[in-house]
Amino acid sequence: MGSTDSKLNFRKAVIQLTTKTQPVEATDDAFWDQFWADTTTTVQDVFALVPAAEIRAVREESPSNLATLCYKAVEKLVQGAESGCPTEREKQVILNCTRILSRILPYIFEDQDWRGFFWSTVPGAGRAGTDELDEDDGARPLAESLLLAIADLLFCPDFTVHSHRRGPDSVENMQSIDSCEYIWEAGVGFAQSPPLNYIHDLNRTELLRLLLTCFSEAMYLPSSTDNNVLNPWVTFFCSTENRHALPLFTSLLNVVCAYDPVGYGIPYNHLLFSDYREQLVEQAVQILIVTLEHDGGVPHRPPSPSSIEEHESAGPENLFVNYLSRIHREEDFDFVLKGLARLLTNPLTQTYLPNSTKKIQFHQELLVLFWKLCDFNKKFLFFVLKSSDVLDILVPILFYLNDARADQSRVGLMHIGVFILLLLSGERNFGVRLNKPYTVHVPMDIPVFTGTHADLLIVVFHKIITTGHQRLQPLFDCLLTIVVNVSPYLKSLSMVAANKLLHLLEAFSTSWFLFSVAQNHHLVFFLLEAFNNIIQYQFDGNCNLVYAIIRKRNVFHQLANLPSDPASIQKALQRKRKSPDVISRTSSQETVSMEGSHPAVPAEPGTLKTSLVAIPGIDKLTEKSQVSEDGTMVSVHKTEPAHTAPSDQSAVAGTSDTESNSGRDNEDVFYTEAEMERRRLSSVSSTSFWVPTPEWVLSWKCKLPLQTIMRLLQVLVPQVEKICIDKGLTDESEILKFLQHGTLVGLLPVPHPILIRKYQANAGTAMWFRTYMWGVVYLRNVDPPIWYDTDVRLFEIQRM
Repeated sequence: MGSTDSKLNFRKAVIQLTTKTQPVEATDDAFWDQFWADTTTTVQDVFALVPAAEIRAVREESPSNLATLCYKAVEKLVQGAESGCPTEREKQVILNCTRILSRILPYIFEDQDWRGFFWSTVPGAGRAGTDELDEDDGARPLAESLLLAIADLLFCPDFTVHSHRRGPDSVENMQSIDSCEYIWEAGVGFAQSPPLNYIHDLNRTELLRLLLTCFSEAMYLPSSTDNNVLNPWVTFFCSTENRHALPLFTSLLNVVCAYDPVGYGIPYNHLLFSDYREQLVEQAVQILIVTLEHDGGVPHRPPSPSSIEEHESAGPENLFVNYLSRIHREEDFDFVLKGLARLLTNPLTQTYLPNSTKKIQFHQELLVLFWKLCDFNKKFLFFVLKSSDVLDILVPILFYLNDARADQSRVGLMHIGVFILLLLSGERNFGVRLNKPYTVHVPMDIPVFTGTHADLLIVVFHKIITTGHQRLQPLFDCLLTIVVNVSPYLKSLSMVAANKLLHLLEAFSTSWFLFSVAQNHHLVFFLLEAFNNIIQYQFDGNCNLVYAIIRKRNVFHQLANLPSDPASIQKALQRKRKSPDVISRTSSQETVSMEGSHPAVPAEPGTLKTSLVAIPGIDKLTEKSQVSEDGTMVSVHKTEPAHTAPSDQSAVAGTSDTESNSGRDNEDVFYTEAEMERRRLSSVSSTSFWVPTPEWVLSWKCKLPLQTIMRLLQVLVPQVEKICIDKGLTDESEILKFLQHGTLVGLLPVPHPILIRKYQANAGTAMWFRTYMWGVVYLRNVDPPIWYDTDVRLFEIQRM
């Protein structure tokens, strides 16, 4: 009965607040205590009993009452942080205030006039540790008091951490507590694993939800290229002002990486009891990716524990970024990598008992976290690539890419997966690791093959390009760049993968495809470059690819003889109008898919998705490096050839053949994807936008890198034909045996230097990550729906 009464009392208090036209004094405790003192409401109750319309009404009609409610709730949190909440009643007050603030904050953020409210000082709220006399000089903004109180409460004995009390009478003083001794989980820099306590997990989850809500002010500001606009909530929380920054960062990272959702190996275990740790892990990983967004700011020297390396140079202001970048012990890297790989692989684990294992839903946040680790900590990146453990990250990423390829609501997941592979492919070791045989056989909707992880990558990429949805076209450049980057190191492609690569070349080199969009010829350049790398550097083991090239030799001859006269161009474009499908789906000899796999399906009608900004072109995303004799990389600077006059309409020669001249690469303009789609369609419909000319075709046709392949065909085709005639052969295996033992030493042109396109960060990708990350956080927090139906401006919410 009690809980019904308390809900009624709480609802009455809300109605009183919305109907009072006169300001209620801050000293009227009898009124304000109704919101948190005697109630046992859950966070879901608070969201149901405080409707959005009423919060907005108070905001517009009696702003001073809303201000007082926020101030009083923060004051209660500050008092709890000072006292350590020794009684159950005090703990309940803290939780109720946490829930009310989580409910109200988004409505403060959506109104521009209110956004500064939390950053104004409130009379009488002195800074901790200052004399009460100079109160006004030392007054903290409400936001700072709130953030410091949350940080203190996250290390509050018997509330969010285990008590270390010696006896029943001793009390732990919140001010002198060393929170480094109370880290939540063993792992990086901490050896003890405290006993699991689901009450502590629940309380931490509530506080982290409020913290995430504080950080979410970013959702209410429109996307802009100005990456120096720091989130003031994150900036303060991750600064030296927060004495718990290090233990909290460590706690969050360890809780995520130590989590094992399977539940001690007992099938159906997750159905028997609720897993409070999972909710905590979800909030923890979301807090991590949001706090790790900025590495800018004034440099600071943070205190450093033994497990985090000392740096001579001053680190960035954001301590979370700083700590992440300074992790360096092998065992710490191993713990983090194994933890992330275990969690990313979890949704792939198939058992014979349906629903017997728990499947986690936060793989997108994990991918962003993995990205941040590789981006901010180069030693971690090298550790990942040092052994074949990187393949435990690769396989789940390929699984997600393949699974999401037909679903437009998961286009962001496709991008983050491809970005990670692009980043990894810039390192030689990644290409080398791909030669490991693929034996795991995760059920995927792809042709069955026997081969290596490189074959898996190529087969999945082919599937994405030929059967993915239209919105993935901007990613084709990235996918093929990854293939080019790893190609010099691939020792032996399977016949299935070799045929897939040639099918892509065949599809991309049709004249209507080449002439229909100004950048389409780049795709052909990428594929030719990959073939050249394999022929020049890995000829010996790649008889399957050589055989496939010989069989499809007409594709290369057609490319070399591509017509460029106006009549042929017109004819090709008319053919396109008849068949608007991007790539022929038939001639790739579709084979049987793997057993137990499910086909990729479009989003369910009604699925919500958030919009993303368009990604920069591949030439803005990457920077060219040349691999020198000793394996080191030398950056290649772009140079403008002297012979290209600026006035020349066909000045594509001024950029490299795989650089784009498209308007979408103007870094200072952000288009949402929908806007990009409109621009693309309008460019297709209005021929005045771009027309292929003979000069334009010749400008890149003369640069097609066909010499190596033509020489190979010139030498090998007569030999293969002779064998077939002499022995009356139609059997592939004999020809493959001949090719396997053949050699082209001294017959091919001098090997070209290996060119790697390494990912480079820029304003465009930074903005993409921000919109993607907050979009994921928005959509994943549905119980309670923290931001639902508020006026979010960083992205649009769309229903499929």
